[in-house]
Amino acid sequence: MRRVRVKIFGRVQGVGFRFFIYRNAKNLGLKGWVRNLADGTVEAVFEGEDKKIKEILELCKKGPPLARVERIEVREEKFKNEFQDFEILF
Repeated sequence: MRRVRVKIFGRVQGVGFRFFIYRNAKNLGLKGWVRNLADGTVEAVFEGEDKKIKEILELCKKGPPLARVERIEVREEKFKNEFQDFEILF
């Protein structure tokens, strides 16, 4: 099992990015959260199987149709198994 913290840069707010990540993370069976940050980026924490984490990271690079992802930063963290589900934080 693996845990990553991701920060997504570009036109990623106001384009349905959080819901896009939420829907795909739920479909992949990942746990964690996604939220908008005040600096205009989107941050997410994902926990789950390595293969599923790789899939969601590829989706983070693309985003929904109206998004324009410039880059993503991925930071590995210690797996904690602290989440029950995946959610959007406000």
